[in-house]
Formats: sequence, C-alpha cells, structure tokens
Amino acid sequence: MHILLTGGTGLIGRALCAHWAEQGHHLTVWSREPSKVARLCGANVRGIARLEELAEEPLDAVINLAGAPIADRPWSSKRKALLWSSRIGLTEQLLTWLQRRQQRPAVLLSGSAVGWYGNGGERELSEGTPQVTDDFAAQLCGAWEETAQRAEDLGIRVVLVRTGLVLSPDGGMLKRLLLPFKLGLGGRIGDGRQWMPWIHIADQIGLIDFLLQQGDARGPYNACAPLPVRNAEFSKALGQALSRPTIFPAPAFVLRAALGEMSELLLGGQRAVPARLLEAGFSFRFTHLDVALADLLGHQ
Repeated sequence: MHILLTGGTGLIGRALCAHWAEQGHHLTVWSREPSKVARLCGANVRGIARLEELAEEPLDAVINLAGAPIADRPWSSKRKALLWSSRIGLTEQLLTWLQRRQQRPAVLLSGSAVGWYGNGGERELSEGTPQVTDDFAAQLCGAWEETAQRAEDLGIRVVLVRTGLVLSPDGGMLKRLLLPFKLGLGGRIGDGRQWMPWIHIADQIGLIDFLLQQGDARGPYNACAPLPVRNAEFSKALGQALSRPTIFPAPAFVLRAALGEMSELLLGGQRAVPARLLEAGFSFRFTHLDVALADLLGHQ
C-alpha cells in the first residue's frame, strides 16, 4: 500500500512508520521539515513539504495524526489558536487537496482523543456515549472529528481514533514522568480519583493497523486498554515498576494556579472503554497496567 501520514514524526507516527516499513508498504510523510523524515521515520520513508509533490501518484490510505502537543504549555489565546490550526486547519487543507484529486484513497484514519467526551467523572464512556462536558479539549476534538468526517462526502471511508494516554518510554506522558518518579518525587495528581484511559504503544500501533484493514470500519473507536485505572492506582503502579515510593502528591490548587484551564486535563479524566474495537475482534496484547509497565520499563 501507499500510505500518506501527517504527524509522521511524532511518537505514534514514528512507530507506525517502523511497523509498516517492515511490512513493505510505501510511506510518505507530509511534514514542515521533510529533511528530517528519513532520520526520524526510517531511511525508506519519503518526506514532502507540499501535498502537490505527490501529484496523481496512486494513494491507498491517509493517516492524519498531525497536531501541536496539547499539554506542553498553558492554554493562552495564542496557544489555543495553534492547537486549533494544527488540527482543524491542517485537516481542512488535506480535504481540499483530496477533493481536487482524481484518484482518492479508500480510507482516511484521523486522530482524535478521549478528551472528546470531556471530563466524564465516574461514567463509563463507550463510543455511543454523547459528550459529557464542553470544555476546550472536547471542543477541539469535536471540531477535528467533524472536519475529518467530511471526507465521507468524497467517497472515502473515515475512521476516527480517540486515543487515550499512550505509554511509551520514547515520548509522551510516561517519558515526562520517569525522572521525577525515579527520584522518588512522584505521587497522585489532586485526589487521584480521576480515571486514566491508558494504552501501550504496541497496542496503539496494532489497532491502527487493524482498523486500516477492516473494510467495514468507520466512525469513532476508543483507543485505550479495556481496563482503565484511577490516577492514584497509576501512580502507585509506576512507583512499584521503578521500585520507588510515591508520596509526593500534586495538589489541585497548585496545578490550577500554575496551569490555569489546562489543569483540567490532569484533574479530570475519562473512564473510556474500547467497546467497538472489542466487538470488531481486536485483541489487546496489554490489558493490565502492571504488565504493560513491566514491558515498557524492563530496560530502565
């Protein structure tokens, strides 16, 4: 297959490129810095700065994962505008280009997040659950999905992947937590009762590959392990995996003062379950957090 990726140099994109290159697929990454693509994604992965460079080359699938990191810094008006344009604006560019093409891919698999639901509290969230709250993250994910969904009007099957917290020692939340937890400075966030829908990077790559190959897969899928955990349980499990105590909580009032609106990403949560993936027959390799952490941190 010829697969076009946006966000190909990110954590998930790099792992996808490695997986699909090994399978012999032809990969193209649309990037602001195409000269870095081969180094980050693999020697045989092509980087392009403009979609027009593909001309009318046959294309089988588009994987749309691009987006500025949502939790890297507080949500000023300028930061919110960047988060919006890097997701919705880029997806609109992609759709405009696809509309002009004579040959179109069979499928667009577009990124989203469990943040689509908002802060779900204790409610179990499957793909059929409506949005619970209407905070900025929920609005962002909602607009991102609605934009991608317009590709259906072009005859393209659209799959929406609502990703949870991807666990990998190579990036994302787990990598940021490793140093403080190794130093014995880790602990729960707020009261620790908020739900954390996590997923091992291997399962994230596996389910994207699975959905790409399921000709009847379309619409939203929760990309998270079947057994979400509360933040206090996650913190304790990470401390145990690193043989360190977890006695330094991050008080909610401190986070709210330091991060403002963005603090709700940490203090809220989603008890999301991958109902549609399980119904479709996808088999998770890692369903229990302690086993996943042992696998990921075995070399630490």
